[in-house]
Amino acid sequence: MIAAIKPAGSNTRGLLAYLYGPGRHDEHTDPHIVAGFAMLGMPDPGRDQDATLTQLARHLDEPVLLRNSEFGKKVTDHVWHCPVRAAPEDRSLSDAEWAEIAQRIVEAADIAPAGDDLGCRWIAVRHADDHIHILATTVREDGRRPRLHDSGVRVGDACRQIEKDYGLRQLKKGDRTAGRRPTQAEMHRAERLGWEQTSRDWLQDHIRAAIPHAGSAEELLAYLEADGIAVKPRRGPSGDLLGYAAGRPGDLNSDGEQIFHPGGKIAPDLTLPKLKARLETTALEEHPTARRNQPATPWHQATDALDGLRTDMADDTHAQARITALGELIEAAAQKVPTHLQAELRAASRAFARAQRSQIRAENQAAHTLRTAARDIAHGTTGPDSSALATLLAALVWATVLAAQWHNAKDHAHQTESARQALHHLQVAADQALTPVLDGLATRQPSEQARRTLVHDVRAAIPNHADRILSDPAWPALAAVLADAEAGGHKPHQLIKEAAAQRELTTARQPARVLITRIQHTSRNPAPNLRAEAARRRTTMRQSALGPALDGAQPASPLVSVHPNNRPRR
Repeated sequence: MIAAIKPAGSNTRGLLAYLYGPGRHDEHTDPHIVAGFAMLGMPDPGRDQDATLTQLARHLDEPVLLRNSEFGKKVTDHVWHCPVRAAPEDRSLSDAEWAEIAQRIVEAADIAPAGDDLGCRWIAVRHADDHIHILATTVREDGRRPRLHDSGVRVGDACRQIEKDYGLRQLKKGDRTAGRRPTQAEMHRAERLGWEQTSRDWLQDHIRAAIPHAGSAEELLAYLEADGIAVKPRRGPSGDLLGYAAGRPGDLNSDGEQIFHPGGKIAPDLTLPKLKARLETTALEEHPTARRNQPATPWHQATDALDGLRTDMADDTHAQARITALGELIEAAAQKVPTHLQAELRAASRAFARAQRSQIRAENQAAHTLRTAARDIAHGTTGPDSSALATLLAALVWATVLAAQWHNAKDHAHQTESARQALHHLQVAADQALTPVLDGLATRQPSEQARRTLVHDVRAAIPNHADRILSDPAWPALAAVLADAEAGGHKPHQLIKEAAAQRELTTARQPARVLITRIQHTSRNPAPNLRAEAARRRTTMRQSALGPALDGAQPASPLVSVHPNNRPRR
């Protein structure tokens, strides 16, 4: 059940005309009052042919008119309007049931508190099977105004309880992180102009797409302007940016002027202060992967940045920051993946938007590495090879699983659902991206003896998952990957253990595929030679000690002494 409180109005008679009228498409049938503040003597134009809308409006407005006649400052925002709609699959409710529901909602909103005979005047009009409209005038009988602050939250809580009491579809509790619903005017304008999205939805998608490209709020607004979006910055006397509004090209009012929407009304997390906090972070994180012999592409770096996500979820402020940055990384990838994967990635990015925000404050400096990875991908001129792409998408799947688990543990119902919707699209894209990798691996298989050895390695490394992996259709491809890694100097047994520790396999649908991408990423460089590395360190220590000696200074290291003839000796 949804109760949508509308912005305050000033024309009681005008709203009644809509409620008792035919509707915009003749959808209103049998309009009549099912409940009200004091039914005795209240005119109902739907049941009394002698009653008029003007009489009903005057009856509701009496406390307003009385207050306005006694006080110098007139009340003009006195019309409270709240449609209440049941879900399509809910049973049909009787007039008596709707009356009880309306009473509970006006009590929750403080329009007419329980046991208070001096509350506001209100009525509930039913003109369709699945919903009612509650209209109230927000001046009490004693001349005071009702306490409407946070009434939306209280009404939402009342609706959740009503759903349980009446056996209706139960919706998730609101948490003030939802974006504003499109207004009827916005939807009609989009329909009239042939647009698939309302202007605010369109602007939200384009601003989110621009975020990975920007390193500051000023850069973001410049990027939006370059993309053809109308931007109206608000600046202080010093020129500092204080706020902004954006407008969709072609979205004009009746005077032919551009319609602008403030960032906070486009989406709760797109206000200027929140964008600045995300974009203008400078704290650096330690890179999660220390060993890299070859220059890493942005796609490999992004996978590296995701590797530490599981251990970084203990601190809530850090976790929320990294989940926000994860959404930016998904968006950046959506812009650079091959064409056949873009639809799924864009759908994942759009679905993940709600998961990017919660009531937990994000410590945005903690997500610097992830955010940098997203920007590197967005600014890249070349796409990934098939292996790097499959690896990153698999890492995004796992990161989204972790995000859903974290939100679920925090009872963030809407964010959990958002992450799960994004996960579906990411899994589809990851499966598609891995297909050519598997096809290539299928053409080269290790010998029978090598495969038997690899089977033993799997059973020894992860005995609890060995049967699932060895029966997975992708096992031959995994065997080829392990054989390649062994040829590069790696130990298959150790690689399998590391991969399983990095990404647990219990929740994996196809564990062999998970191991393929992880091991390909880890083993893409030759294994280090431990003796050579130790020798290199010794050489570095000697050179550090010799440097001052060769300059005529006394060496600090006890490992090297200086002979009178200035030649170092042991």
